[in-house]
Amino acid sequence: MYELRLHERIAQIPREKWDALAGADASPFVEWTWLDCLEQSECVGPESGWHPCHLALYQTGGTSDAAPSGTHGQLVAAIPAYIKTNSEGEFVFDWSWADLAARLGSEYYPKLVCAVPFTPATGARVLISPDVTGPERTDLVRTFAAEVRKLAPQLGVHGVHVLFPPESELGAWVDVGYLPRYGLQYHWHNRGFATFEDFLRELPSKRRTQIRREMRQPQLDGVTIETLGPDDLTPQLVATMYELYLTTVDKFTWGRRYLNPRFFELVAERFRDRLAWVVARQGSRVLASAFNVRKGPRLYGRYWGTFVEMPFLHFNVCYYHGIRQSIEQGIQVFEPGAGGEHKRPRGFDPTITYSAHHLEHPRLRLVLRDYLARERDAIQAHIASGGEEEP
Repeated sequence: MYELRLHERIAQIPREKWDALAGADASPFVEWTWLDCLEQSECVGPESGWHPCHLALYQTGGTSDAAPSGTHGQLVAAIPAYIKTNSEGEFVFDWSWADLAARLGSEYYPKLVCAVPFTPATGARVLISPDVTGPERTDLVRTFAAEVRKLAPQLGVHGVHVLFPPESELGAWVDVGYLPRYGLQYHWHNRGFATFEDFLRELPSKRRTQIRREMRQPQLDGVTIETLGPDDLTPQLVATMYELYLTTVDKFTWGRRYLNPRFFELVAERFRDRLAWVVARQGSRVLASAFNVRKGPRLYGRYWGTFVEMPFLHFNVCYYHGIRQSIEQGIQVFEPGAGGEHKRPRGFDPTITYSAHHLEHPRLRLVLRDYLARERDAIQAHIASGGEEEP
């Protein structure tokens, strides 16, 4: 028998038990420490509209009666989850869905979101003990997905939204009635390249020439670019990285200060072995940065910032340096972040991302089912057509 329990802080679940479920191959962003840094820094919480509501599935025994909630049982699966009162920081955009719900006379918020806050990176959403394998593993995802949907009325939420699960997990959510949604990102894949030139040879001549020209610019400007090691993360450097983060989020109307200085301090202290922060310097002065995270064969780009406007600095710090690092270190996939058709001519492949959605309101669910089918077709057609490239 299984019992589903809710935890209002990730700290209520022992770190070693949570990370044992995540396993060595899981996204770094579902690791206990990353999630705890978000909570300890208060980047998530009532003020941000992200209320932790982590879901844990315990095996309580084989009797027909569920074990009392006070008993421990064996933790066999878990989901990082949050009750949301807005749609900020999700990167699967549904504000128009909330408007439609209002026109249909229904509430849209609060909603339950199974995701990592502010992080549009694909990774397992149902974390399962490595001891569970094969069909039993898929069955357990379906069981969890069904239990979460049944939980929605008890929590007073009007929907359940699973953001950025892998394709291998999506089917289990769809099997129990969730609506699938596609998104689009651009990822770089290592096809056995020994050198950066090997990578360039796969591109059309015009693109090779363009990239070489852009990559020469930092040297012409006297700029050096490097990936920092754990010992380089001094308090002064951490403060500079936060200031650079603000240069982007404060520049655009859609920018939001989701993260605060305390979060940067905590990850630099507690998550430094996963960090692959990139900085561009002119002499001793830091000009720009990329907040990258690495785990195993994958490199993730999260935030970019610059104190100056220089030609092609963004492309070199955020893209070319990461590709070169991936080739040199045998990294297989480089995800530079959400969006960006401009990434495609620079060697990044269009990649479908996934989400799954349950809406409590039956009419809203019906309308969105048809809309999402058309959206999926449009995304697949866009990829097949080659998309729009820069002139």
